[in-house]
Amino acid sequence: MKTLVIGLDCAAPEILLRDERLRNVRRLMQAGCYGRLESVVPPITVPAWMSMATSQDPGSLGIYGFRNRRDHSYGALSFANSTSITAPAIWDYLGGEGRKVVLVGVPPMYPPRKVNGVSIGCFLTPDPARNEFTHPARVKGELERLVGEYPVDVKGFRTDDKEWLRAQIYEMTRKHFEVIRYLMSHEPWDYFQFVEIGLDRMHHGFWKFHDPTHRQHVPGNPYRSVVTDYYAYLDEEIGRTLALLDGDTIVLVASDHGAQGLDGGFAVNEWLHREGLLALRERPSTPTPFSVDRVDWAKTKVWSEGGYYARAHAHPRVPPGGHLPFGPERRARSHRVLRRPAVALDRRDRLRPPPRAGERHGSGRVQPRAVWSVRAVGARPAGTGRGRGHAHPRRRPDAHGPAGPSRPRDHAGRVPAAAPLALQWARISVSTLPSTLPGAWTPRSWYSVGAMSARLAGAP
Repeated sequence: MKTLVIGLDCAAPEILLRDERLRNVRRLMQAGCYGRLESVVPPITVPAWMSMATSQDPGSLGIYGFRNRRDHSYGALSFANSTSITAPAIWDYLGGEGRKVVLVGVPPMYPPRKVNGVSIGCFLTPDPARNEFTHPARVKGELERLVGEYPVDVKGFRTDDKEWLRAQIYEMTRKHFEVIRYLMSHEPWDYFQFVEIGLDRMHHGFWKFHDPTHRQHVPGNPYRSVVTDYYAYLDEEIGRTLALLDGDTIVLVASDHGAQGLDGGFAVNEWLHREGLLALRERPSTPTPFSVDRVDWAKTKVWSEGGYYARAHAHPRVPPGGHLPFGPERRARSHRVLRRPAVALDRRDRLRPPPRAGERHGSGRVQPRAVWSVRAVGARPAGTGRGRGHAHPRRRPDAHGPAGPSRPRDHAGRVPAAAPLALQWARISVSTLPSTLPGAWTPRSWYSVGAMSARLAGAP
């Protein structure tokens, strides 16, 4: 029995599952089962594909997007790559049992993962001509003989030259599927997974031409069918790929997230400054990237940084490079920031009492589906691991407010105490980093909560 996983990055279910032109996808749907699934939080290429491969959420993996904190300092950020994830994936378990694996472009796949078989780097590969992006190294030469220069991505896909972009995406996808079918025919495999990034790039470049509800959509534009035409082309390539399979192969089609129009952005730090939660030494006169050097840390309660999503950090009034003294004072200060969580979860996801001062406890995760007021969960001393928590909303909070009937309850039916940081409405990821030095209490508690309107409830 073999398994083929067809990954379509950013596949929109309203197109993939409804377009009658996609005959090969229709055939798979009729022969098996299908449906819309909820992605991870945050729903981003990195880490969504690895969440699927490892069966762990981003909090357990330790990465939440392309850029992540390298340590407990204020400015240290690093870009995710394949070495950022140490959790074993499905192909590691299979390889350990002697099964052969082929992976093509499964993010993050640079540097190429050393598997029992073949792996080829993803769009995070800096330069395929100069960097080694295949395992084993010999495969790179085979790809060059087969398709010439192997394209891991379309560089500059945010261009306004749409004719060039469309041609580049088609050319990249053609080469990808040629390599995929070559490896399927010439390499031994029990598990084969690939991810086609072209669909994501097509959506980035042409969604506003496709979607009539997009605020920049122009009816009758010359690119209105580019997106759906590309789906039809992908379906043809999938059909040619399926033709190589025997009857003893399981086929799965999956995506990391969907697609929708972007109507604008929410400047989190601008809002925090306006609300008096983020203090600046001097307000810039023009839009300016966030910099820790501009912040008046003595007066700041919350600050944020992030890319496609925001990370809001509750600040304990410890300036960069500063620290709290060791001992009870430090623990008491950190607990004031966290407001002593009412409940916490251990690794078996069972409720247990909150930790006492100085007590260590393991990672946990919280996913109440209607939570919009959260508490920090999972603190532990730095150097012993990371405590993490997650929650995300299904809907906006109702008019009853934090004491209303919509508030979540624990397994015993108790209503948790008021949270120090309550963020409502728009999706945001939140972490708390009370200190910057090893030995301090540095809870890495992450949540996805609502955040267009936020308030700080009793933070120090």
